[in-house]
Amino acid sequence: MSNDHNPGRVGRAYHESDNWFEARPMPAPGSPNVIYVILDDVGFADLGCFGSEVRTPNFDRLAQQGLRYSNFHTTTMCSPTRASLLTGRNHHAVGMRCLANFDFGYRNGRGSISHRAATVAEMLGSAGYANFAVGKWHVAQTDEITAVGPFDQWPLGRGFHRFYGFMNGSTDQYYPELVEDNHPVTQPKSPEEGYHLTADLVDKAMAMLGAHVSLAPDTPFFLNLAFSSGHFPHQVARAYMDRYDGVWDCGWDVVRQRRLERQKAMGLVPENTELPPDAPGVENWDLLSADRKRVAVRLQQAYAGFLEYTDEQLGRLLDFLETTGKLDNTLIVVISDNGASIDCGPEGTTNVLRRFNQIPESFERNLAEIDEIGGPRSNSNYPWGWAQASNTPLRLFKSFTHGGGVRDPMIVSWPRRIADKGAIRHQFHHVVDITPTVLEVCGVAAPEIYRGVGQMPVHGTSFAYTFDAPDAETRKDVQYFEMFGHRGIWHKGWKAVTKHRRGDDFELDDWELYKLDEDFNETRDLASENPAKLREMTERWWAEAGRYDVMPLDDREVRFRAKAKPDSIRSRSRYVFYPQLESIPSSAAPLTQDTSHRITAEVTIDPQSEGTLVSYGNNGSGYVLYLKDGRLIYSYNHVGEITRLVSVPLTTSGAISLGFEYRKTGLLKGIGTLLVNGERQAGEREHQTLLRIALAPMFIGRSGLPPVCDGIDGEFRFTGTLHRLVIELGDDREVVPPSGEID
Repeated sequence: MSNDHNPGRVGRAYHESDNWFEARPMPAPGSPNVIYVILDDVGFADLGCFGSEVRTPNFDRLAQQGLRYSNFHTTTMCSPTRASLLTGRNHHAVGMRCLANFDFGYRNGRGSISHRAATVAEMLGSAGYANFAVGKWHVAQTDEITAVGPFDQWPLGRGFHRFYGFMNGSTDQYYPELVEDNHPVTQPKSPEEGYHLTADLVDKAMAMLGAHVSLAPDTPFFLNLAFSSGHFPHQVARAYMDRYDGVWDCGWDVVRQRRLERQKAMGLVPENTELPPDAPGVENWDLLSADRKRVAVRLQQAYAGFLEYTDEQLGRLLDFLETTGKLDNTLIVVISDNGASIDCGPEGTTNVLRRFNQIPESFERNLAEIDEIGGPRSNSNYPWGWAQASNTPLRLFKSFTHGGGVRDPMIVSWPRRIADKGAIRHQFHHVVDITPTVLEVCGVAAPEIYRGVGQMPVHGTSFAYTFDAPDAETRKDVQYFEMFGHRGIWHKGWKAVTKHRRGDDFELDDWELYKLDEDFNETRDLASENPAKLREMTERWWAEAGRYDVMPLDDREVRFRAKAKPDSIRSRSRYVFYPQLESIPSSAAPLTQDTSHRITAEVTIDPQSEGTLVSYGNNGSGYVLYLKDGRLIYSYNHVGEITRLVSVPLTTSGAISLGFEYRKTGLLKGIGTLLVNGERQAGEREHQTLLRIALAPMFIGRSGLPPVCDGIDGEFRFTGTLHRLVIELGDDREVVPPSGEID
């Protein structure tokens, strides 16, 4: 007899039966391999082939054998751009209005991608592609990226077969938080042995692809390769920084003008393009002191060296593809996720945690730490002047909906298919259009139902037509933008845009109007000359906002506030950690900031026992409780200022509880006390705490790297027996005691 699944004959024995084998889905013959290469916070003008003096020969190589797009746009922030890239849908509609770090309590801001929007990996995988993700993810809620998941929004839960990289928005390049598939892993070697995350990512990408093309050479693959550069921290070996000695001594004003001239010569921008005025907060280079110029140049050298090093690692991957014969039929799309960043202060920093905690930048500290820039002890970002130069010739920066935030470089290379090599395309397109392009050229249809869930239609418009039609009109009709209340809309060459001020009535925002086809970088506001067109465009924005679930508009400052959604791991008031759990991402660590709390380590020790009980953070900021030289020590690193409590010598051996108690006395300040067997020790000290304690993880039984404070070497693992670590939080987070002062 036969059935729907086995069309052959099945009898009582094999000699009465017909063999039948179920075939796996296979892409159409000749389907290309696909690679997305995603840069982070890299501005429109930062690659050599887009006018930069930064050496990027491998990105330039892709441009020479493919196409550059001068009119490509993103969402102006990293998580939303990645959500749109992976799905081909607008970011609000798929649940990623802002960063994956927050759930806003609305379906447009869940911090993860709706299962109603299958990813490109899920769609290609259904057609038989092998899918690999390497590098930054940052499209899963960041309080759900611990060792226990849930994993449905991790790469393997969204269609990828292998993953190696990091889950949050940034990580240290020398001591990264690494995940392989669905579990945390340690880095393969130390910085002293030459470790750098960027090279590690490319090593892993080549290992995955090498195994694939060896064992399944006829099956095409998709690789999502998301680099860290140029997101802070800007970390790279000093040799790469030294290559730029003297290059930027002329300052960002001159660099910006020189980049514009190169862009004109390349044909990227029209000949009549002029630079807009400096953005607020960007200082005149000539007015800076010699020392401030020296620090600013060094910070830019770290950024540029980081980008050049990334280019070098990409070159290794391209050489691998060429050696294996796969480069010719591989469609490679290179983008930046948004424009250059002003995440830190106007003059840059050696420690981004100062900015995140609203602590005024200290030029004196930056100068004192100038030789640390780029190294493992530096967590640096550049001044706003360099960000403006990165975005040449565009206005404003990342997070804004003007050109400097949303107009970004894109390179498309496909040697077998693209004949017009080295050319430029000027059609307007957006990050939502990339995956529809891939689906078209791979012959894959977006499903109406995926894994039993009804799917929203793909929103983007394929730009595959541009491969052969340099002068064709764009097939894109309209694209809206929104972030933090900043809004914009493009339609048939026109753009309306507003820069929102937090707290203002959204209905009273001043909208600007530009004819982008004639005004590349938004320098001639036509709002007063053409109020009817402006009204039409703003009304169209509201229509698109309704269509794609943008409302409600929300401009509140939510980033890094010490709160958690009700069902989050961070909403608990008591945590019991066992030594089998070694690390906890900073985004899931207990919220000890600005509330009374107690840390208790239940241990067994002898007179020689020493080591770390708990550590949260690294040398940039954080706290550590440890045992050394027979004394219990607690150190709090307030972005470089160390508060230390030291006990009297411990005379007890055997089972003992060691701890620390913090009693809140005011906003972000309180009294710290060491505890031995629950008894408070002498030597209480008042100290301030940070709202955002650290970017580095919490570790149980070992130190973070580089350590939170001097006096600890390396991981400084605990040599006694740690039975468990208990952290208990008070209920006074929202309360300032009457005796406290609000600073």
